[in-house]
Amino acid sequence: MAKMSYSEAKKELEAIVKSIEAGEMDVDLLTAKVKRASELITFCKEKLTTTDEELQKLLEEMA
Repeated sequence: MAKMSYSEAKKELEAIVKSIEAGEMDVDLLTAKVKRASELITFCKEKLTTTDEELQKLLEEMA
């Protein structure tokens, strides 16, 4: 997941949500997909936090 972009993670997460909402998964697959979704959410949150911190730092340097 280290080389995954935010956009790729978001697309994968959206696909998981769509398939869950459509009821297309059996119970065993559902557990794995929910775990993967949790990992993707954590990745996206960390990416957004890091980006926000970098932007704040840049803005402070420009002021």
